[in-house]
Amino acid sequence: MISDDLLQRGAALLAEAGISDPQREARLLWRNGGETGDFLAMVARRAQRVPMSQILGYRDFYAHRFIVTEAVLDPRPDTETLITCALETAFTRVLDLGTGSGCILLSLLAARVDAQGVGADLSDAALEVAQQNCAALEIGARADFMQSDWFAQISGTFDLIVSNPPYIARSEMEGLQPEVRLYEPRMALTDEADGLSAYRIICGGAPAHLAPGGRLIVEIGPTQANAVAAMIVDTGLIDVQVHQDFDGRDRVVAAQMPN
Repeated sequence: MISDDLLQRGAALLAEAGISDPQREARLLWRNGGETGDFLAMVARRAQRVPMSQILGYRDFYAHRFIVTEAVLDPRPDTETLITCALETAFTRVLDLGTGSGCILLSLLAARVDAQGVGADLSDAALEVAQQNCAALEIGARADFMQSDWFAQISGTFDLIVSNPPYIARSEMEGLQPEVRLYEPRMALTDEADGLSAYRIICGGAPAHLAPGGRLIVEIGPTQANAVAAMIVDTGLIDVQVHQDFDGRDRVVAAQMPN
């Protein structure tokens, strides 16, 4: 059992590092650290602002637990808005562009046991994490992961295309929390431009890869709804809708391929 002195020592170190809820995080680290030496080592990493998910090795997202490493984005509750939106209608074949940990694709396939999907990412290290999560969730052959620069290696059509692309502008990177700016993969955060480059590629390629009536659903930054919706309209997709996250911020843009 953890002693009060050790817990307070860990919490004090976290507080000095600027962690907002040091008592809660100290207890979480103890529950996952076990031995005293492990606990203090984990506290030291968290005090350096290493994300909690990377220290613990996992993040709970939607209905499942996903392996997380420094090679992938930390799955966030905001992204669950995309999952909820996607599950509102039927689909049997889904493409996840920039799949990262696979949390989006695998959450969808776990919820729809008759569906199959492809997760594409440019990062080999990210794809390894996605494959580990696929095995852990026992999705099996229903998910296929491949290295691709967006649509470059993708063939065929899908009745659902989803993506949480890098949407942070280069000018905004310095304002991010240290946990994000220093430890999450930069290529998954920013396009090193205005934050809209990936949407131009996704919107431009989606019509060729969507089956009639298929849907495109993308996560966005909270100020990007108008710009992304306009891109989608220009492609000829219809029924463009903006969905808000749990905090009431614009978070997802969805549209449909005409029948």
